[in-house]
Amino acid sequence: MVSIATTGLAPVDDARLRDTHTRVSWGAIFAGVVIAVAVQLVLGILGAGIGLTMVDPVAGTTPGAAGFGIGAGIYWLVTTVVALGAGGYAAARVAGVHERFDALVHGLVVWGVTLILTLYLLTSAVGGIIGGAFRTVGAVAGGAGTTVAAAVPAAASVAGVDEGDIRSEAAAYLSDAPSDPAQMTPEQAQKEIASQLPALARGGTDGQRAERRIVDIVAAQRRISRPEAQAQVTRAKQQFVQTKNQTVATAKSATDKAAGAAAGTSSVLVLALLVGAAAATFGATTATRRRLR
Repeated sequence: MVSIATTGLAPVDDARLRDTHTRVSWGAIFAGVVIAVAVQLVLGILGAGIGLTMVDPVAGTTPGAAGFGIGAGIYWLVTTVVALGAGGYAAARVAGVHERFDALVHGLVVWGVTLILTLYLLTSAVGGIIGGAFRTVGAVAGGAGTTVAAAVPAAASVAGVDEGDIRSEAAAYLSDAPSDPAQMTPEQAQKEIASQLPALARGGTDGQRAERRIVDIVAAQRRISRPEAQAQVTRAKQQFVQTKNQTVATAKSATDKAAGAAAGTSSVLVLALLVGAAAATFGATTATRRRLR
């Protein structure tokens, strides 16, 4: 009788078949993402509590905005490293990976899914709040305008007054200033000069006409000759142009500083994201199991 001895080792073909399973475990990745988000949330709440304990407006020991922002940034970076490291470790450990490359893939996928999920939550929450607020304001303003437009003809019909008469009377109220500058009150003169300033700023024929009108008003109100009024208006124009140029230069300088700050912030953010990816992959490779032989 021939006896068949078994060594307890699986045939080569069976072992090779068992090694061809899916190398990416999405269930393990999901578990790692959940752990990473949860750890980040808990540490974020803890950091907010620590930051609030440092605020003491009564004693005047509240840290400055610059120092507070740097501390918050460093804390956020540390919490990101801890959270993604824990998530990558959990994903690789649950998946039971034996290859270093598989662990790296699990860690990077955990990092990517966590990043996308975080961005989605931020944009959807903030965008929804802002968009809802603007839609509400727009609806209220539109409703108010519609109500006023509908109420004017209704009130006119009830009172037995023609709608055209109401508009003419309103126009008379708005243009009650006399055309002669000498007959204007100081308030009327100021309103008339203010109404001419946009045309003066545009220049051209309208600007020249507006300048002559302003000169006439200044001469009549200050009781000076027209050349003297022209000289005062010219000085005022020069001062206005100088102020406008200074304002434009200040705005350009502020824009350049803002652009530089934005570029620096982007660089720091990219560096923080890369550090997070490194933390996730390090945690995943740490959880790599040795293959039993």
